[in-house]
Amino acid sequence: MRHRVAHRKLGRTTSHRLALLKNLAISLIQYEKIETTLPKAKELKPYFDKLVTKAKKGDLNAHRAVFALLQDKESTKKLINELVPALNGRTSGYTSIVKTGQRRGDAAQMATLEIIKG
Repeated sequence: MRHRVAHRKLGRTTSHRLALLKNLAISLIQYEKIETTLPKAKELKPYFDKLVTKAKKGDLNAHRAVFALLQDKESTKKLINELVPALNGRTSGYTSIVKTGQRRGDAAQMATLEIIKG
């Protein structure tokens, strides 16, 4: 039974899973729309929403908190300077997941994760 088990392990160690989420978040900020497997998209959604919530404060501490999680200057700048003002009218739910079918090689369920603007 999975009572009170919070997250998916995605078949990875903790450090590998955190690096995966960080890299997926950087890609999502850079391209504003990515295609990945459905379990990865479902794990990335709350991770990215928490990043945006931290970045919404817009002060120096928010920059440092976002940079501490992403470790990428360009993505941090784009998130705080471009994406957060576009998401300012929303209180939550900054991303949407759309199922796109199955991957040809291994029939994994694929999904598109995109940032909702406006």
